[in-house]
Formats: sequence, structure tokens, C-alpha cells
Amino acid sequence: MSTKEASTLTLNELFPSPTPSTAPGSPRFWPGLTPTSVEELKTNLKDNHERWHIFFNDMRFHNHSAHSALALWALGADESILQASYKDSSAYQRPAFEAPNAITATNWKDHLGDEKYYQGYLKFFNEEIKTHGGDEVLKKYVFTNEANIAAGGGPNPSMLQRFLAGLLHPLIHTGYGLEFNLPGMLVEGLAQTAVHEVQTENLLPASVFKSNDGVENLTSRLLRGVGLKNTPAEHKDGVHALTVLARVFADDRLGKNLTEDIRKNFSDTVLNGGHIIKEYTDQWTFHGKLEDLVEELVWANVVIYAIGGWEGAGKPLNADFFYMHLVTSSLFLSSLVHRISSTDAERLLRGYFAISLAVYISQGKPTLDIAGFYEDTTVHPTPPGPLPTPSEGTHPSPSSPIAVTPNPWFAILQTTIVHRDDHLPKLQRALSHYAELYGGRISGSFANTELKGAEHLDGTLFVRAAILTTNRMGWVREGEPPLHFWDRRGFFKSSAESKA
Repeated sequence: MSTKEASTLTLNELFPSPTPSTAPGSPRFWPGLTPTSVEELKTNLKDNHERWHIFFNDMRFHNHSAHSALALWALGADESILQASYKDSSAYQRPAFEAPNAITATNWKDHLGDEKYYQGYLKFFNEEIKTHGGDEVLKKYVFTNEANIAAGGGPNPSMLQRFLAGLLHPLIHTGYGLEFNLPGMLVEGLAQTAVHEVQTENLLPASVFKSNDGVENLTSRLLRGVGLKNTPAEHKDGVHALTVLARVFADDRLGKNLTEDIRKNFSDTVLNGGHIIKEYTDQWTFHGKLEDLVEELVWANVVIYAIGGWEGAGKPLNADFFYMHLVTSSLFLSSLVHRISSTDAERLLRGYFAISLAVYISQGKPTLDIAGFYEDTTVHPTPPGPLPTPSEGTHPSPSSPIAVTPNPWFAILQTTIVHRDDHLPKLQRALSHYAELYGGRISGSFANTELKGAEHLDGTLFVRAAILTTNRMGWVREGEPPLHFWDRRGFFKSSAESKA
């Protein structure tokens, strides 16, 4: 074996058996895991690593094979489901190909944004993690000044911007590596970051890196404080993320001149309104513990997806493809922020929030009718098709629909696991986790924010969102046909009407 080969992690080292993150707020692995399902998962991850490129076409659409495999496995899917899902996703992947040249510590900045060098970056970050460890490499190549500001002029490397580019896919991919303790996913996530283009300069300008890397401001130090009693829902001083969301919705400068060209909408939003969005995210108050701040972002993004997607009584959810990614990506914030410094966490969370708001705006900035949403939606789904017949003495009574579906999440996740859509298990896993963490939040918890109707928000938001999503995507286990594509029509009509 050559010296270079000896300095890289083997496939078995890249993809060991997953173990859950110990970071506060990280998700569980659901019961259902078996030795066979673990081996099938590792086989698929290794195959994906060796055979496929990170983009499956020339439009830079992302390879999600590993994401859906890990989400399904963590929900308890057996090996046959993992195998079928990976076979489906492999059918349209693009084969990996060698980079024109090797990536080294000397030239790693020279080919940023060039997808032809993906394999080169894979090998480079493999070597770096083998030598220095994942946490150190993540910090050095995403969060340091050197990774973001060019020394002596020239284009900035802008690695944190790249990390948040591509509808947050580099963050998602890296997040899977941290959450499941899989070095291979971290290697792939960093390589994916390197080949993404810079898309969000106005949202996360280089000026945020001007301060000393080693010096944390007072606000950032307070983030690590313990014993603070207020939750983000309860704090009375400062600006909550939901208040920022309300202010963005009310600002008529944001969301003007949108068309049905979705990519152009996002780039125009960042170009013309990025400085305004950053002004709003700078208003967001950092207080308490990191998990409290992550929770604020979770509520904001689920409100955007679920309540923004609710278009009136009796209408199906507008299950927006782009808003859905705001929810799935938020699942990894807990795993990320507890692996980096407080200063880096602040940059990450503010940048992430800015991206989320830009996506909300560019898809039409729909009205958030919280009161109407709660009046129309349910926390007790009735799956279609034949239903069980509870026996006499069943609690709470044989005739109660609760006796048929006593826990809505079991029904939702059962049909999710066998659905062919590769994003659905990621979304429902995130929503079920948030129901576990925040399901006990009472109405009135957010009454002190400026978001209209926020006093109605409570912990049932997540199950309501999951039920609406299942109704839209199809109860396939129960015999309904699937919706083959997430909604991409945006909210341009509804946002225009809301301003009339």
C-alpha cells in the first residue's frame, strides 16, 4: 500500500455502524434496528461513496441516496426497504469520475465551486480527517477566517457561504455525518461544500469574519451559560425569531417582482434584498443556551412550511419543496452547534436564519394564518382504507377513533417508511422529533412575539404538519396513490392577494 493510501480512512472506517449524537436536542434512533438492517445500511453508504457523484445531473441536483437511507434506517426500516429505496435512487445517479488533478493543502482553494474536483476533495478531506479528526477539520475548512477571507486580495474562499448554499444540502449532508458519527458522511459533506458555488454573499458577507477568531464576544460567551431559566418561548426582552419572521412578512420591500422562475427569484431576493434580510437577522437576540436558539429556528421554519403551506379550510397542503428543506435541514443544527465554538455557532445560526428567510421570501412569502390553521387542522388522523375493529373493553371505548389510531405518529411513520419519496422520511423524522422535544409547549408560549396569531401556537404544530403532509403525499400503506413530486408552484398568487 502506498504512503498516500495509508493516510486515508478505509471504507469500513468511513462507514462504521452508526451511533447517535450525544448533543442536546439530537434525534433518537427508533426501535426496529437489526444486525441485518445495519449491514444493509453500511453496504449502501459504501456503494454510494464509491460509485456516485454528489450531483446527479449537470444542473447540480443533489444525490440524496445517503440521506434517505439514514432517515429510513433511523425510523426502523428493515433491510428490504433500505435495499428498495437505494435501488430506486441509484437508477438516476451519475457515476463518479476522477478529478483532473489532486487536491492538496496548497491548492485546495483553487478549485472551489468546480464539481469536476469532487473526487479530489473527497480524497483530500479523507486525509485531513484521518490526520486531524472531524471536529478540527470542520472548524478549519468551514469556520475560520482563512476558509472564508482571501489573504492579500483575490476572491474569498467563502466556505461558510458554500456550506449554506444549494438549499442547505452541504449542511444537511455534513449534519448526517455528525449526528450518526459517520466520518464518511462528513468527508462527503465537506467535499460537497467545496464544489458548491457562492450564492448568498449579501446574506453572510465577509465582514462577519473580521473579528478575531479566538476572541468570543460577551453575547457568544453567554450562550454557553447554564442555569438560565427562560426558554425562547418565554423571554420577554429581546427579539425572538418569530418576531423577525413577522417583520420580514410585513416589509413590502421584500418579495417584489417575483416570477415563476424559482431560481431567479432566489438569486434576485439575495441580490436585491439580502442586506435587508441581514438587518433583520442581526436584530435576532442571542440569549440562553444554544438549544434554545435552535428551538426558535425550528418553530420559525415549521411555521413557514406548515402554516405557510396551509391555503384555507378543506384545501390540500401546498407542500412546498423548498420550504420542506427548511424543516429537514433544521434537524442537524443541534449536532452542529455543539461541535463548534460559540462565535462560530452564532455565525452559523444567523446565516442559516437568513437563508431560511430568503427562501420564504423567494417562494412568495405567503400569509401565516395561525388561527385559521389551528381551527381547520386535526391532531387525530383517520387513515384511509379498512380499519381495525377494537374489541369490547378497549380504551377509551371500542367506538372511539382514538382506539383505532391511539398514537398518530405510529400511523404516520408506518406509511412514511414504505413511501417511495426520498424526502418524506426526512421530513417526518424531523417533525416527529420536534413533537418529542416540544410537544408539551402550551398555547400562549409565543404571545410575546410580534407574529400575528402566535398566541395560538402550541406543541401540536408538528403533528398537524405531519398529518397534512401525509394527506398530501399519500397514505400509500393504506392504499392511496402517492404524490410523485413535492409542490413547486410557490405562493405567488396567495402572497399577491394578501397584499390587496
